[in-house]
Amino acid sequence: MSRAAETAYEKIRSFVLYGEARPGMQLTEEKLAEISGVSRTPVRDAVRRLENEMLLVRSASKRLSIADWSEDEIDEMFTLRAMLEAHAAERAARRIGTADVEKLRDINDRLKQAIRQSRPDIAAFLQANREFHDLILACAKSPRLSKLLPALIEQPVVHRTAHQYSNAELEQSAKDHDELIAAFDAQDSHWAGAVMTSHIRRAFHKFSATARSAND
Repeated sequence: MSRAAETAYEKIRSFVLYGEARPGMQLTEEKLAEISGVSRTPVRDAVRRLENEMLLVRSASKRLSIADWSEDEIDEMFTLRAMLEAHAAERAARRIGTADVEKLRDINDRLKQAIRQSRPDIAAFLQANREFHDLILACAKSPRLSKLLPALIEQPVVHRTAHQYSNAELEQSAKDHDELIAAFDAQDSHWAGAVMTSHIRRAFHKFSATARSAND
């Protein structure tokens, strides 16, 4: 991928995940070229990559839009994520070293600081949460997981779910991380896998409840 296409990919992806984009929003190459600041040719390359990641979709008439998944698709997405992240946690528990356990603890401390402000800093929470899960994946030492998991973790549902969390739910996420750290410290793969599964399923049920409320 050219430098211009890489720039387009990063800027469009950021717009989809963290910008003003909304599910189902239609897009044109002209709009995406404006967002990314490059010509339409590299935009096309970036769009193909984002379609492969299921962040952008095309209709039967070839119109491009931001993915708006059905309830069944969301269920499957979280189910696959729970399976793969639990496997990553199990592998990490058998391979992680003391230094990386301490790094996880430091990251979770930053996450706690972000959510315990008078107004929780969701952007900082998301950043720390991403670093936490990325480090677990790195400690799993599995090239296959490293290719499979990012497409499931980085989808907009994660961003949208976090913004709907109550203070208690943000605290529960931090507590889940604390328990994962304890499991890693004990090098207990079964414990780590079980905690990760419940952590992801809790996020799924929050997302589903929020989606149903929005549709009522």
